[in-house]
Amino acid sequence: MKSRTYTIQNSIGLHARPAALFVKQATEFDAKIKVLKDSKEADAKSIISIMALGAKKGTDIMITADGPDDEKAIDALIKLLDSFTD
Repeated sequence: MKSRTYTIQNSIGLHARPAALFVKQATEFDAKIKVLKDSKEADAKSIISIMALGAKKGTDIMITADGPDDEKAIDALIKLLDSFTD
């Protein structure tokens, strides 16, 4: 299992369009991927679950992945989050 902490940078956070793109990216991997914010845990392959986190700009999230492509999954998701600009 791999994990990495990330601080949300874009002004709208992980909501609506960014959340949809995040989930789409996550579904491309075999690993089981979770996103943790405070005491909440979300399935990275569920848009409802991701949006329910309410991750806004400046929020720290932890992305965890467990599976054969866990490292690749986390790297790709972090790269995607970095690509969201205001």
